[in-house]
Amino acid sequence: MDIEDLRTFIAVADAGGVSAAARRLGLSKSIVSRQLSRIEAELGVQLLARTTRGAALTEAGITFRDHAARASAEIDAAKETILPNGELRGRLRVAMPLTFGPTHFAPVLAEMAQLHPNLHVHTSYSDRFVDLIAEGFDCAIRSAYLQHSNLIAKRVGPIHGKLVASPGYIKAQGSPEAVEQILDHQALMKGTETWQFLDGDKIVTIQPQGRFKADSATALAAAAVAGLGIAWLPDCITAEHVASGALVPIMPRYPVPPGAAYVVRPPGQHPTRKVRVLTEMLIEYFARNPDSWGLDR
Repeated sequence: MDIEDLRTFIAVADAGGVSAAARRLGLSKSIVSRQLSRIEAELGVQLLARTTRGAALTEAGITFRDHAARASAEIDAAKETILPNGELRGRLRVAMPLTFGPTHFAPVLAEMAQLHPNLHVHTSYSDRFVDLIAEGFDCAIRSAYLQHSNLIAKRVGPIHGKLVASPGYIKAQGSPEAVEQILDHQALMKGTETWQFLDGDKIVTIQPQGRFKADSATALAAAAVAGLGIAWLPDCITAEHVASGALVPIMPRYPVPPGAAYVVRPPGQHPTRKVRVLTEMLIEYFARNPDSWGLDR
């Protein structure tokens, strides 16, 4: 039985249908259907029940999916054991933030693909928190991770930020001088979140309020430039605006605690070598390019 057919079946099972799996794998629906039919013909059983909404695993499909996943993982582990320092092969599927993924992280993936010509790199850029397991990602790069999730996170570098507003907003509404005064201002936020500031050695937490929300830091920066409120944003997003005078740092007495970038992956005993190599390259990238993240402080 062909290992690629097995991987395709796993993708169809996890995606809930041929169309979704084809998009995930970067293949045509006809190829995916053909691979799936080959497995069913060889086994002599139906693995998926096709419906108008997609596909559902049969009882045999549920059992076979677990065995297929273990077999696929064992083959990957065997390849890595035989050639631990060799060339990377196969597919690496990565979820990246849309906000600064294309500008800051994409060059690392391009370098990785150049170093390993037999590696297929598939990247999805979005600021939403994707479900790595359900959507079939090997890993994701995030500027935050859910501490109570079952994902495994590896810190690759720090990200600094600051509170900013436009000169026009400050002229019209004034600038907060203390943390509690933020509650008197319009905050530009991703959702319902808390902001933290350093008061000496103490961390002060506040829950700001505002009418403008977006799931993109770039969009929040644009709203801040337009004078809609104050925003807490990474330096890599605000650097050009601050340099041009379109945004002004505020409340310097209460700096924002540094954040971090993480590589997160589904739970498992060991990360795949592809994920390990990407993680190492990102750590090196952060060390080589501190100015890109406002780390020269």
